[in-house]
Amino acid sequence: MNVRRMCKHPGAGRQATRGAARQLQPGFTLIELLVVILIATLLIATVPPLFTGSISGAGSRAAARQLATALRAIRSQAIAQHQETALLLDLDQRRYRISAAEREFQLDKDLALSLTIARGQVLEQNQGTIRFFPDGSSSGGRIKLASDRRAYVIDVDWLTGKIELHD
Repeated sequence: MNVRRMCKHPGAGRQATRGAARQLQPGFTLIELLVVILIATLLIATVPPLFTGSISGAGSRAAARQLATALRAIRSQAIAQHQETALLLDLDQRRYRISAAEREFQLDKDLALSLTIARGQVLEQNQGTIRFFPDGSSSGGRIKLASDRRAYVIDVDWLTGKIELHD
């Protein structure tokens, strides 16, 4: 036998449980919110200085890649045009240019540069060239770019003209 009980107010039992649920709902206190804001403020203040080193490292890496790309382009130009071409590098002014082009490329002032080339490729005290020949070979050399945190070396093989970028 199934017996049903009927209340005068059918929703009376539900209202009681809803009221109890409202009293037990979780929330954050003002102190908890202040602690979270304090931690977020500390993180915002301390994280950006951690990235400044990687930004300067990224700048030196980009400069090394740009210079290696320019060397590869010069080599390709020498082969395609059956004509000797060269990269002229000025260590004091921190700039370089392609012998056939009039445009100069400026490197960052914070980069330390060094150039190791054959004696015959030295133009002045802090200027030199790396030459590429129509057969793909080169005069060879090494360019080192260094920042506070990283150093990159670009090697140019004299026999094959191959350009390699190393950390």
